[in-house]
Parts: sequence; C-alpha cells; structure tokens
Amino acid sequence: MPIKIQNDLPVKKILEDENIFVMDESRAVSQDIRPLEIAILNLMPLKEDTELDILRVLSNFPIQLEITFLTTATHRGTHVDRSHLNKFYQTFKDVRYKRFDGLIITGAPVEQLEFEEVNYWDELCQIFEWSKTHVYSTFHICWGAQAGLYYHHGIQKRRLPEKLSGVYLHRVIHRKKILMRGMDDIFFVPQSRYTGLDEEKVRSNPELYVVADSPEAGSYLILAYSSRQVFVTGHSEYDRYDLDKEYKRDLAKGLDPAIPVNYYPGDDPSREPILSWRSSSNCTYTNWLNLVYQDTPYDLSELRPIEEDSYLIKNTLE
Repeated sequence: MPIKIQNDLPVKKILEDENIFVMDESRAVSQDIRPLEIAILNLMPLKEDTELDILRVLSNFPIQLEITFLTTATHRGTHVDRSHLNKFYQTFKDVRYKRFDGLIITGAPVEQLEFEEVNYWDELCQIFEWSKTHVYSTFHICWGAQAGLYYHHGIQKRRLPEKLSGVYLHRVIHRKKILMRGMDDIFFVPQSRYTGLDEEKVRSNPELYVVADSPEAGSYLILAYSSRQVFVTGHSEYDRYDLDKEYKRDLAKGLDPAIPVNYYPGDDPSREPILSWRSSSNCTYTNWLNLVYQDTPYDLSELRPIEEDSYLIKNTLE
C-alpha cells in the first residue's frame, strides 16, 4: 500500500527513487476505494488445495477482495466433488459480460501435451481473448504462464531433459518495476515442471520484459502491456508440503523422481521441508494487487482494452 505524505516532504524524491510508492495529499483526496474484483481460473485437479494456496498469499492485502472462482465448462475434473464446483464455481459463460480488476490463471498438469491437444484449449483461448478487454491485469502461473505466452505472444514451450523440481534461487533484474518492490536481490521460488520457455524468443520479443530470472530455471517473472499481463513460471503460491506431495505421488506411481532440490534438509525426504519462499511470495502478490488497486479505473465500465492502452511495457523502461 502507498504511504500518504505531504506534497513537499523532502524525502519524497528519495523514496520514489527507491521504488517505494508514495501518494501526495493531492492524489489522496481524489481517491475512491472499493473492493477489488478478482477472478481465479482454477485449472488444478485438487481445487481446494489450490484455493487455499492462492487465498493465503492474497490475504495480506489490506483492501477487501471479492473472489470469483472459475472452472472450465468443457472439462470437469475427477478429483473434486461436483457439489463443490456447483456451489463455489462459475464458468466463463457466467462471467463473460462482467469486468474484473484482476484475473489469476493457475497452472495445470497438462504441460506434456501440445497446447491444442488440451481438451479445454478452445475455451481457454476464449478466456485469454476476453481478458484483454474485460480484465485490467491477468496473473498467469506456471503452465498458465506458458499457455498465455503462447496464445498472446507466440512463445513456444520446450521439453526439459528432466523435470525441474525443487526450490531454486532467483534474482531481481529490474528493481524499479512495481512487482519487484520490497524484494531482496535474490529469493527462492518452488518450480515443478517438465517444460520451459524458448528463452531466446522471450528475450527478443519487444512486448515482453523479464524482471526476474534464475540461472537454473530461466525467466521467472515476465511483464507485458505495462503489467496488464503478468507471467510467472514458478509456484510461489505453493505451501510448505506441495512439492512433498508431488514427489511422493510420483514415487507411488513408480516414476523414480529426483528429490526436489533445496527442499528437504540434507536431501532427506523423511524430514520436514524447509519453507524458504513465503515472504517473497507474499511480496509478489501484494505488489500485483497494489498495481491493480492503483491503476484500475474506479468504474470498471471505463476499463480500456489492452490494445488501446497508451503504451507497451517497452516504452516504459526505466
């Protein structure tokens, strides 16, 4: 959240140079406050686990959030009670005429399929297109990020030699960007995927801006259209035990998975995993919500389509 200060306070310029958001008195008196409308398209099979993970990292934001859970109509998972979906979830058809401040699109365990082979791909493409006109900022996670980068920017995914699984060190590249406010120079993020991005295409695309990456995991946080599209390749929302559950699930399936790196003390899966990413995760999500809060029109009917926004991220580099 911003700090309200006097217009002529001498340290105001120093705070702004450090990428700390300050609001002077003139702006403060003109602000209207309302709950933020956030939609969550939950593509994960264990719906309630993912609900808990995401709501936990959203909960630190001080402004009230109105959450709408979405699921696909063309695919209904078998790992969730149908009554839970019927009671707590809507489909795209239910919200297609509504506008949202933010949309979160989760990952999905379908990354080894080609995008067009996913049975709800056509529906997801409709949602991607709708998000450009009915959502201020869309936050894509893991496979959701790969799918979004492919649909919106033509970035192909690529198969990794082996599954990327563990908690990896990442670094801030561009501290002045709002999603990096308050972040340490280096931070940890869980990764769990069989595919990565075409890094050369990401870095050479003038509409994409990488603000954090990892020597081992590649581009991590990618912005487009002045942060109206956010692509996060890892799982910073994960709980302490999510990688543990995945590892033991794969063991039970006879897949002979590698032990997740930087996760169990002494690489001993019998010991409690180390939670090393919670503070950076909370910071990332709070920064995103703050961006949405500051930039979305008070009246969502005034929301501009992405194509009509006045500048792309490449024109706002600092």
